[in-house]
Amino acid sequence: MIKLCGFALSNYYNKVKFVLLEHDIPFEEVPVLPSQEEAVLEHSPLGKVPFLQTEDGDLCESQCIVEYLAARYPDKAIFSADPWAAAKEREMIMFVDVHLELTARNLYKEAFFGGKITEATRGRIEKLLAHHVAGFKRLAKFAPYLCGERFSVADTAGYVNLPLVGMATQAIYGRDFLLDAGIDWKSYVKKINDRPAAQRVTADRKAYVASTRAA
Repeated sequence: MIKLCGFALSNYYNKVKFVLLEHDIPFEEVPVLPSQEEAVLEHSPLGKVPFLQTEDGDLCESQCIVEYLAARYPDKAIFSADPWAAAKEREMIMFVDVHLELTARNLYKEAFFGGKITEATRGRIEKLLAHHVAGFKRLAKFAPYLCGERFSVADTAGYVNLPLVGMATQAIYGRDFLLDAGIDWKSYVKKINDRPAAQRVTADRKAYVASTRAA
């Protein structure tokens, strides 16, 4: 059985977990924190999570893992069968993961973890995110899902990442860049949370947070 290694607070761990649960792929969860210890680096070269352990070896980077799962379990139809639709799903995931979340990640030190970011970072990310959010709005359909009327793998990325972008910009700039652009991510996330797999991901994340606070 494949093993998903990481922890329930990680959005990219939860993206992969959502895919596994949504498509009923058996897996085992192995708690692992990001680390520069050799015990982690031998599985994940940068010490990041998630990473996947398989009978063929280890695999890191969330989107690479999703692509592997799609190829290994073609009967699960993780991506659309139509090549164009599948390409648009991949395009949407790239926008959400890279242009939105990884850009907003520069704010997390202050937004979520009690640190401070520089004024230069604050100004640079404000300009980048304004540009990227505008592009995302042109691409995303929200009808009601990111790529249209049907839930797709792109929504696993949207579900775990859009709230972070909204909350981080609210914390740093006093305004939610997504909501300000007319992107109602809160209603979107509520819609996705109707799905049992999403409910499981959220419940496990909340339980993890509660356990760390109690420790």
